[in-house]
Formats: sequence, structure tokens, C-alpha cells
Amino acid sequence: MNTPKPGPARLRLKLFDAESDDGEIGLDEVALDALSDQRLLWVDLEDNCGDDTAAVLEQLVARLQLHDGAEALRGFDGKPSLLNFDHWFLVQVVPVEATGKLQFEGRGLAIVCGRNFVATLHRGPVDFIDELHERERGASRIGSLRAESFTASLLDWHVDSYLQAVSLLEADVDRLEVSVLSRNGDQECLPELAKLRRGASRLRRMLAPHRHVFGSLARPDFRPNPDGLVGKEFRALELRFERAMDAVEMGRELVVGSFELFTTRSAQRTNDTVRVLTFVTVLLGTLAVVAGVLGMNFQAPLFETGAFGFWMTIAAMALIAGLATLVARWRKWL
Repeated sequence: MNTPKPGPARLRLKLFDAESDDGEIGLDEVALDALSDQRLLWVDLEDNCGDDTAAVLEQLVARLQLHDGAEALRGFDGKPSLLNFDHWFLVQVVPVEATGKLQFEGRGLAIVCGRNFVATLHRGPVDFIDELHERERGASRIGSLRAESFTASLLDWHVDSYLQAVSLLEADVDRLEVSVLSRNGDQECLPELAKLRRGASRLRRMLAPHRHVFGSLARPDFRPNPDGLVGKEFRALELRFERAMDAVEMGRELVVGSFELFTTRSAQRTNDTVRVLTFVTVLLGTLAVVAGVLGMNFQAPLFETGAFGFWMTIAAMALIAGLATLVARWRKWL
């Protein structure tokens, strides 16, 4: 995964209020008693490997009353996992980001879901986290969401990052196939195919370990509630995860299909080359037969014409070669 440059930790706290405007607040303003079903707190901590991250994390643990899981937060390793505590749970996932051509990197993300609050912890910037911060301005209805629903939304953004990565992979596959099918296209596509294969395999290796996380979230025994709404949201999230897995698998199959297309195209070019060589061999063999016949030791009027006969013979052989080439072009042998 990416290793961000050391820097100060960035802490953003946003209070979503369904009955008023949303707004940024300070860490000292956090009060769990002031939260309600119409007021949802989102705390986002970006760890840039600075020395102040641990101190900020300790303040969050105290403010959000996460003492029973403090060790799990301190030992955040960015690997997919799910831990359930008394009044809150911790889910760790790895969103994917495209850092360059066919290069996919992961960024560890931990999500804490409690009563009317959600906290996110990640090392370095996460694109969809920043996008969500920029999107929500002024008044919104996010405050009316349950913390579990907002967590499901963040996890859906995480799954969507893989779908976007697959779209980039598919675009590169399409571009490569157009190049392979082009008459003047690059015939040495194996390095590009190898990059595509590595990219598709990396996406699968990054997404597959999340299966047990989404499966555990969707089980009835996880955070049961009377109306069952939370379970429905997590089950829908599991279905979206499975669709993302199918998309990644399809991306791998597209790469395999591109390799088969490349080998077929290479075989076709080889056949075309062999066909041209066969035609040239037959044509030269025919002219060699003519030259051999004329080289036989017998008397004929042609041999008495001197230079004129020689050039006539050369012209006749050239005419034979020209007519044979025209016929080959007409029959599309060349």
C-alpha cells in the first residue's frame, strides 16, 4: 500500500443536523449526549505518519468513549477485518486507487460505528472521503440517518472504488484489442498484456479478503435491531460486493480473452507470411524451370538471336511473374 509522506494529522469533524444546517465542529465540542436520531456526527482522522496522530487518536478514544477497543484502533493495520464491541463496532477495509497506468494501490480505512456517530481513520488521503466532504454543504438530510446506514454508505463507496478500477481496466483492454486488430498495430503486445494481467490479479487479491467482512455484516446475528432495517442494508451491501467481485473476475476474463485474440492475430499474421513465402517459392520455382529448360544442350532458333533473344526471354519471365502476382492479388493471396 502507499506510504504517505510524514506530516501533521488532519482531523475533520462534521455534525449532520436534519433539523438545521450541517457544520464543522471542534474536537472539544464533541458531546455524545448532544447527539440524537436527527443529529449524526462524522469524525475523520487522516494519519500522515506524523508524531501527533497518536495523541489525536487518544483524544478521540476518550471523547467517543471507545476505551474497550482502544488497542484495536492503535493497532490499525489496514487489513480487512470486523470487530464487534458493546455499543459500537469496527470494520477495516482497503479501498483501491488508480495511481497510474494499470497501477492499483490500496489505502487502509477503519470505520468506527457507534450510537449516532461514525469515525473514519485512514493513512493518507482517500478519494471518496474527500469527495464526500466536498459534496455535502449546507443543509442535508444525512443527520436523519442511523450510524449503521451511514457506515453502509461509506462501505458502498469503498466497493464503488473497485468498480471504477475495473472500468479503467476494461478501457485499457479495449484500447489494446483495437491495437491488436489494427493492420498496422503494434505486434509486440505481450508486455502490455502482462501489465493488464498483473492489474487484474492485484484487484482480485485486494478485494477477495473482504468477503468475510461483508458476509459477517449481513448475518442476522450482527447488530440485530427490531425493525431489521440495518440487516437489509448490510445484505444489500453484500450483494453489491458480490457484483464487484463478479466485475473483477470478468476483468480477468477480458484480459485472458485479449491474450487469445493476440495469439489468434499472431497466428493469422504467421499464416499470411507463410502464404506469401509459398507464393514466392512457387513463382521462383516456375521461373527456375523455364531457365532450366532454356539451359538444356540442344539447338533452337532462339539461341541464334543473340542479345535480342536473351532480353526477350527475360521479358517473358517478367511477364509471367507479373501475371502471377496480379492473379495472387486478385485471389487475395498477397
